Amino acid sequence: NPRNRARLPNRMDTRLVTEKREPVMLVEQILPRACERLAVIDAAASIKDAAAMMAKPHINLVVVCRDGAAIGVVTKMDIVVEISRGAGFDLGAPVQTVMTRDVAYCRKSDALTDIWQTMKAREIQSVPVVDDKHMPIGILYARDALQCLLQEVETDDELLRDFISGVGYR
Repeated sequence: NPRNRARLPNRMDTRLVTEKREPVMLVEQILPRACERLAVIDAAASIKDAAAMMAKPHINLVVVCRDGAAIGVVTKMDIVVEISRGAGFDLGAPVQTVMTRDVAYCRKSDALTDIWQTMKAREIQSVPVVDDKHMPIGILYARDALQCLLQEVETDDELLRDFISGVGYR
């Protein structure tokens, strides 16, 4: 009976289809370095306190928090712009008055290539890494992301070169 007969797949269904899947490098893989560069300040702290933090080497961005959660960032440029506006600039004012509120954040589970694309598109040099509660856990710098992505490409090139030359397949 044709109804009870198992349907055989056609030739197209039976051929082996291999889908090329790129390994995804995650932010998590460079999180130790991002954690080293984390600088956090309370929103009520002074601009002077934030500037003092940025006077330290490798601190170009400070994450501004309220109750531990990130609400913005302040950079050296934010402070310089405010100072250049002239009259009435108060270093004792709360840092939240000069912070950038529209901030690109990432999570450790995000693909590094996606974050890199966002950084390029928005022309930013660093991105805070936050957890599920929006608490900062690190700062991802563009240079670190690029070094990691370039290292991945170099490794892929080496593997391809070894495959073509037959290393390990004799």
